[in-house]
Formats: sequence, C-alpha cells, structure tokens
Amino acid sequence: MQKDFFEVKRERFHLVDKNLYILQGCCPKGYKVEAKLDQTSIPCHIEEWENNSALERFADLDSVQGEKVTVQVELPENLKEYQKLQLEYVLDSQRDNWFSCSVKSLLEKQDQIQYFIEEENVDMKAGTCKIRGWAVDTTPVIISICDENGKTIPCDVQMSNRVDVVQMYKEHKIDYKCGFFVELNGLQGKKLLVDMHSDSHHFVYEVALGTVTILANKVGRYYNKGVRYIKTHGISAFSGKVLQKVKSKKNPPVSYTKWLPKHMPTKQELERQKNETFANQPKISVVVPLYKTPEKYLVKLIESFQNQTYSNWELCFSDGSGPDSPLTDILRQYTEAEPRIKVIYEKKKLQISENTNAALGIATGDYIGFADHDDELTANALYECVRAVNANSEIDVIYTDEDKMSMDGNKFFQPHFKPDFNIDLLTTVNYICHFFVVKKSVYETVGMLDSAFDGAQDYDFVLRCIEQAKCIHHIPKILYHWRSHENSTSENPESKLYAFDAGQRAIEAHYKRCKIDASVGKGEYLGLYKTHYNLKVQPKVSIMIPNKDHIADLDRCIQSIEKKATYSNYEYIIIENNSTEEETFAYYKKLEAENPKVKVVYYKGHFNYSSINNFGAQHADGEYLWLLNNDTEIINPDCIEELVGYCTREDVGIVGSRLYFEDDTIQHAGVVIGFGGIAGHCFVQQKRGTTGYCHRIICAQDYSAVTAASMLVKKSVFDQVGGFDEELQVAFNDIDFCMKVRNIGKLVVYNPYSELYHYESKSRGQEDTPEKVRRFQREIAIFEKHWPDILRDGDPYYNPNLTLESQDFSLRRL
Repeated sequence: MQKDFFEVKRERFHLVDKNLYILQGCCPKGYKVEAKLDQTSIPCHIEEWENNSALERFADLDSVQGEKVTVQVELPENLKEYQKLQLEYVLDSQRDNWFSCSVKSLLEKQDQIQYFIEEENVDMKAGTCKIRGWAVDTTPVIISICDENGKTIPCDVQMSNRVDVVQMYKEHKIDYKCGFFVELNGLQGKKLLVDMHSDSHHFVYEVALGTVTILANKVGRYYNKGVRYIKTHGISAFSGKVLQKVKSKKNPPVSYTKWLPKHMPTKQELERQKNETFANQPKISVVVPLYKTPEKYLVKLIESFQNQTYSNWELCFSDGSGPDSPLTDILRQYTEAEPRIKVIYEKKKLQISENTNAALGIATGDYIGFADHDDELTANALYECVRAVNANSEIDVIYTDEDKMSMDGNKFFQPHFKPDFNIDLLTTVNYICHFFVVKKSVYETVGMLDSAFDGAQDYDFVLRCIEQAKCIHHIPKILYHWRSHENSTSENPESKLYAFDAGQRAIEAHYKRCKIDASVGKGEYLGLYKTHYNLKVQPKVSIMIPNKDHIADLDRCIQSIEKKATYSNYEYIIIENNSTEEETFAYYKKLEAENPKVKVVYYKGHFNYSSINNFGAQHADGEYLWLLNNDTEIINPDCIEELVGYCTREDVGIVGSRLYFEDDTIQHAGVVIGFGGIAGHCFVQQKRGTTGYCHRIICAQDYSAVTAASMLVKKSVFDQVGGFDEELQVAFNDIDFCMKVRNIGKLVVYNPYSELYHYESKSRGQEDTPEKVRRFQREIAIFEKHWPDILRDGDPYYNPNLTLESQDFSLRRL
C-alpha cells in the first residue's frame, strides 16, 4: 500500500460548533477511520468529499489515489486535558496512521478567525510585498495592514469572491467576499501585520520583511511539516515522500508562470505587428455588455484594446446598469477621446442577452468578437485573428486559447489549451468560450442572442454559429485573460443552477435543429453534459473477437456481455487464429452449441491483426462491427448502447471506449498522434475516478483515433475504407484505420461512458525478439509514410502548447 498518498489535505474547526474538527483528504478504499485522544477513542464520522464545479479544472486532488473523504471528529469539552489527537484508517486487523497533531495546536486554532495565506511575496530590494489569502468567521472579517508598531498603513485591500471557501464552509453562510489581496510599496521595518477582525474575534498574522527572518520562517515551516509527517506516517513513508519530491525536481512540471512570458510576443514583435499591412483589413467589432462594472477593470479592458497591434477595431459597449449607472461619466470621457469606442446608454436595467444585443446593434464590423466587461485581451489578439482570415478568407468562426487572471491582474493561471474544432466536446462542455469571433454574415444568419437561454446565452449562440459556419478556425495561442480568482469561479455556481439548466436546453435545441434524436442530461460536474441518443430500434452488432487459446479470457469477456449487457441484438464472431490446445476447440464447440449468437470462424495464416479482423468482417451480418479484444470485460450494462448511439449519427464512423487496467488505472481514453513519436493513449495510468486535464477523461469528444481493443465501426464505413491495412501486422493498424475513416470525412468519437477492463494483450506477448523489433520499426516507417502531414503539423485534437513527452496533457517544455 502506497500510504504516502493517503494523507489529510485540509483541516479546520467547524465554524459554529467549536468542538467539531473537520479533516478532508484521501483514504484507502473500503477503510474506516478511527480517532483517539491519547488512548481514548472519540466519535468521528466519515463521508464522501464532494467537489461540485466543473469550472475547478485543475483540482490537485484529481491526482490522489483512494477515496476522497471528509471526517468530522467530535472533541470533548475537556480537550485541554489531553496531549495528542490521532486518526487511523482501519480495515479488519490492518491499521495505519492517517493524521496526528498536538492538542496544543488545536487549542490555538479553536474558536478563532479561520484564514489561509496563499501568497506572501516579499521583495526587499524593490521594497514591495504582495499578500493574498482568505479569512472567514460567522460574521464578515475586516482586513487591514499595520506596521510593526500596530499603526494602520493606508492601502487598497482588494476583497474578492471566494466560492471555493464558501463551498467548504457549508455549516454557516459566510461572506462571499472573504478573499483578499494587497500590494504594498516603500516597505520599511522588520515586519508587517495583517490585522483580521470580525464582530466576535480578532487575529493578527505577521509577515516578516527581513531576508534572514523570511528564510528562517520558511525553514521552520518545512521543518514542522516534515516532523508532523514523520509522526503521522513514520520515517519510511517520509523517506518515500522525499524521494518522490527529488524525482519530481529532476523532471518538474513546467510552470505556467514561467512559460507564459516566454510565449508572449516581445516588444520588438509587437512593434513589427503594428507596422505590418494586411491585404485584407477587416474591421473587428467587439461587443461588451456592461453592468455596474468596477471602473478599474473597465479601464484595463479599454487599455487592452488601445494596446492592440491591429488598429481597425471598434469597441461597442451597452451600459445596462440602469438610470443610476456609475459608468456614464467615464464612458463619456472615453468616447470623446477615442472614436473607436461606441456606447449605447440604456434607460433601464438589462439582462445579459438584451444587453449584449444592444451592443450588437451598434456594431458595424466585418467580424464580431465577444468579451466580458472585466476581462482583457492580449496586445496581439486582434492581429492574430486578422492574420488568420488573410491566410484563409473562408474562415467564418475563430476561437482562441485563454487563461485566468487574478483580480489584481498580476497573476495568470489555469491556461485552457483547446483542440481544433471538436463538435462532440462542444456538446459536452462549452470549451470554446473566449475569445470568440464570428463573421458578420454568419451572425446575421443566426440572429442575436436568445434571452430564453440566459445564463448560457453564449453557449446557445456558439452552437448556432457553428451550425452555419463552413470553416471554423482555432488559434492555439493565449489571447484572452479571464479575470477570476484562481481558486474560484467568478460567481457561485450553486447560485446559478439556472445557467446549467440553460446550457442543457441549448444543447437539446442544437440537436433538434440538426434533426438528431437525443436527450441531454447533467454530467458528473456542473457545466458538463451527457448526451443520450434515443435508439428507436436496436441495429444488429457483430462482436468480433480474435482468439488464440486463452479460453479463460475469452469466456470472461463473453460472460460479462451475456450477464451484464442490456443490448440484445448482437452476434459473436470468434476469429480463431492458430490455437494449439485441444481444450480451446472443445470450448468453441460447447459455446456454439449453447449460444446461438456465437459463430466461430477459422483464420489460416500467421498472426496478422489486420488480416484477422478483415477476415472476421467478411463473416459478419451486423450493421455495426464491434472490434473487441478477448482480454476485455464490460463494466456498465449500457456499454453497447453508448457506442451504438454515437455511431448512428451520419457524421460518425467510429466510437471507442474508456478502458482500465486491472488495477483500476486508465489504459485508454483516446489517442493522440505524436505521443511517443508516433501515437499513444491519453492519460495512461491515471487512477480511475480522476478526470484529467479540463475533465477530458470524462468528456465525450472527437479524437484522431481510438484503440481497437474496443472499437465500434459502421460496417459500411469499414468496407468503404477497405478495412485494416494488412501491411501493418501488429502495431498502429487501428490508428491507421481510424485515420482512413477520418480521411473520408467521418468522425472518431471517444465515449467515456462505454467502460471496460482491458487486461492488455495477454494473448500476444512482448516485442522482445530481434525479429519483432525489426517488424515494429518497419511498421513505424509504414505509418509515417501514410500520414506525414499530421506527424509534421500536429494532431488537431490536441494542442501544440502541450507536451508529446507524456500523455497527461501537461505543458510543453520551454
């Protein structure tokens, strides 16, 4: 057991009940938790730790193993009479330490303001300090900054919404604006004081300013953390943790903070862009609905347009703040000074769609872009859009990559590096989002935003635009900064459930317009959706399973379908190839005698996976072929329906499954061309239950390829492309086949809700002989000859800013 994974990630006191201590972290599956004060058992309760929002895309806990749990420990009134709190996870006679701390440390935190300092950045050479964090109590906490003598320092303490903190404190309604950020200049003295006070409590946090003190405090924190870990998990686990950290230091993940400046245009490049003259210089109108926008954010937005290297733009504002708008004066100042800024002043408060539509009404551009009132564009954003339409005049829709920006605009995080146009990902989540630009002729065709979808009006508009667009272009560059706290959404997602309902209706409306018979439900997280295709009849599926001996594997595969599957119209084509054991042939006879759906066909010749499947397809009667390895086992009863549903669409040729190794780690969640130099599976060996980069493990979406270990294909499509290429005997034949299907204009869909175990090629062995190695190298050369363009230009369903060195969608190295 890798117990270094099983640890507490968060701990705090209940905000109302001072004797209730709450811990959240990861425990081994199936274990219970027991709590003790010294040697005395005390009550504790365990429940699942729920994360609700899909917008929390990069939750660290996605990488942990085991079960995420919340444990509530009931502490006695006489707590001070004890020395130590200890929790263990227990299963039968097995038990191990999970958490421990001194009672002294508990007493120091009990019945106090609860806070967390996330950033404490002191630069004494520059005389600056940045402090970021949050603080809560049963009443709002007021933050002020004092010098070492307790004298208040005049400064702007920016308070921000912290939805993540609000969700953590479910026991009491706390102030949403519990986050704070302050930046100070001209520092003097040895320390600063962060003064926190509520109606009932007062606490002071010290920030060291001296270099030696800062270093000593940092060493002290690491020392205390290490000692606590040793006390809880032991020296062996601590050594393993240190070794893990050392290994990660040798090959650390790329820091986005360091990556971004190196991938933004230099001053020289920006100057070059300003001096470039395009043959086609379209006007881009960017529409922005305003509603009591904080002035400092509005100014930053406008400045981001004034800094654009492409100059033929207009900024169209609609001020829907109402008759008492606080924006009137500043907007008049800007319109008088800048002719490219246009404003329509509304006499009443407007909802989001009608406010945006008012701005659209004054737009005169050839292309229309959309921005939120407190966000910013990069200086090259419009230049890149115009460069794209000059390269291809057929472009109707443009979207770009984006990231998040802290409220103060000084920190950038959570980059969203998107694939090229991906219709099935778009009907799972609105991944397009910002920055979105549409040709005016398309906008005029689809009409304005529809207030019936308020909350997801942009989602509905995007779907209507892509339905009409002939050419949809993705610019894989960060061109848009979305202002948001790094640990929260800009609003409370729970309070905007209507927006997610509207998103569901927007997708359903899209399907109705496209004459697709499907229903839409909520996904595993708010903001994700799951499509269910309504099958009026069950078309026949031929389940093609190559087999050589290994009848235990084959029987398990078949029995899992027979006992679990709710789909009924299928046949088995067992493709026997070169078995040698008598028991195998006896099993075939028994199988055919007992199950009329089974047909065993006999392939003659050496092992060639492509030839074997082509041979099997000749004997199949089904409208669909389900290529299935014999070492698989279905998990969900509607596994086949999930595959067939997507494949009934005219634009889809192939559908693949989510596959797990026997140890419940990901074996397959789609294929990216370029991984490992040729192609590889996505998110390999990530624990079951994790969701991956931007939740893509659990999102239905299009990929360049899926594995044939579980692949459903239309029989007509299989025949149209000539089946598998028999030059590729073992490796890359399924990837090559998918590429051929894409080449005739059909989509390859990965559906995570068709789930199977894959016990990974037990029947074939390893590529470990000189002959096999030579064959493998030969098949690489064949694949490279077949598909040089995608190997050179990159997989359109990936992103060039992400690495090809691993399958976890992490950043490409600098």
